Amino acid sequence: MAEHYQIAVIGAGPGGYIAALKAAQLGAKTAVVEKHHLGGTCLNYGCIPSKALLASAELMHKIQGANSLGVSINGTVGFDWPAIQKRKDKVLMKLRGGVKGLFGARNVTLYSGKAVLDGPGKVNVTDEKGTSDSFTADKIILATGSVPARIPGWPTDPEMVCTSDEALHWKELPKRLLIVGGGVIGCEFACMMHEYGVEVMIVELMDSLLPEMETQLGQAIEGVFAKRGIGIYTGVKVEDLQVKDGSVEAVISGNQSLQVDKVLVATGRRPNTQGIGLESIGLETDRGFIRVNDKMETGVENYYCIGDANGRCLLAHAASAQGEVAVQNALGHSAEQTRPVPNAVYTFPEIASVGLTTKQAQQQEIPVRVGEFPIGYLGKAMAVGEEFGFVRVIRHFEDERLLGVHVIGHNATEIIESATAMLTLKASAKDLAEMIFAHPTLSEAVKEAAEDAFQSAMHLPPRKITRIAVDAEEIK
Repeated sequence: MAEHYQIAVIGAGPGGYIAALKAAQLGAKTAVVEKHHLGGTCLNYGCIPSKALLASAELMHKIQGANSLGVSINGTVGFDWPAIQKRKDKVLMKLRGGVKGLFGARNVTLYSGKAVLDGPGKVNVTDEKGTSDSFTADKIILATGSVPARIPGWPTDPEMVCTSDEALHWKELPKRLLIVGGGVIGCEFACMMHEYGVEVMIVELMDSLLPEMETQLGQAIEGVFAKRGIGIYTGVKVEDLQVKDGSVEAVISGNQSLQVDKVLVATGRRPNTQGIGLESIGLETDRGFIRVNDKMETGVENYYCIGDANGRCLLAHAASAQGEVAVQNALGHSAEQTRPVPNAVYTFPEIASVGLTTKQAQQQEIPVRVGEFPIGYLGKAMAVGEEFGFVRVIRHFEDERLLGVHVIGHNATEIIESATAMLTLKASAKDLAEMIFAHPTLSEAVKEAAEDAFQSAMHLPPRKITRIAVDAEEIK
């Protein structure tokens, strides 16, 4: 007789494993199915391995600038790519083991294999050897994630035309790399690979890098990359891509040809929802995404979907938050995921944002006022030699609501959390401006930018205000 559970989770990525642990914490008999490594894309092919590789690259970058802090480096600074990869793999193994240990500690039953829905409440699991098992559950949470998007018609050789899945585990580095897509993944890889001596070129269809973020952030990192010698082609399309004689030729807009050793396709991700038996329960998708409400409920009773597969926010921490919400609703509680989700880009300098961009505010016809403060004006920034960057605070022009905060600079991914907390609490921009920040810190730039949104920043000169005539009488 098939085992029965109160909660079953399909997928053990950052959404799925948190959902399973939360269900067990709340006392539910819980099962989770994972066909690959525990931790999903984030742990194995995304967040964690990329940060491990970036850490080594950033350290080399810092060492190269040591003289500016009066530190002398004797000898040549180099790197050992196999050793860097070995360290990265060690980190992944440790984290996978940690997730497995947490499952054991909370008595979560783990099924290793591919899960396929087989009618209401039933799940079939087939492992790598072809052995099948099945179980039933009262509530099922789909956390199947996403996979890198490939471009139809392009060469499919993963050695030459790669996605991040392959690139994070390269045994050898290319001499010349073309990155197609200047979003988060593209920018992180460009920053990283340049430090490892790879000649990097980025092609982005939109007019600036990081097109989904505050415009000034993309413009700023574009300037940084250009100064380092990274080739940047924005507002440009790859018209043709061919593998020839062990290299790749890309033809971009304007009939310009680029010859490289590898191409990294970083144009986004698509939902991993095919072949999981959705038709057996009558659950339809929208371009592959399983649409949900704020409770993470799908259109079919007793089924929930979290993380990348629902298309609401393709970020690991968003998936984890959604997982907890789904479990609470599945067990009869009431919860919704409407909290702001911060975004982080681990280039150096780092980039982070939370809330609305100015463009999004304009699209919603929200009147705004923007405050901005250069990080380089801070004593801490000067003291530690991290003067590049700025903070932008966006507030509602009429009622002082805090709408968004955007940061580029050293430790931006940590700095953003003060703004995330304030947005979560629905605090005003005035509240943020009146907070007491520790001194000296880089986070003080958040306070200063919030003050500037009210034209009251103490460490900026007074704004020059020009009076504009509003009628013919005033003109006279």
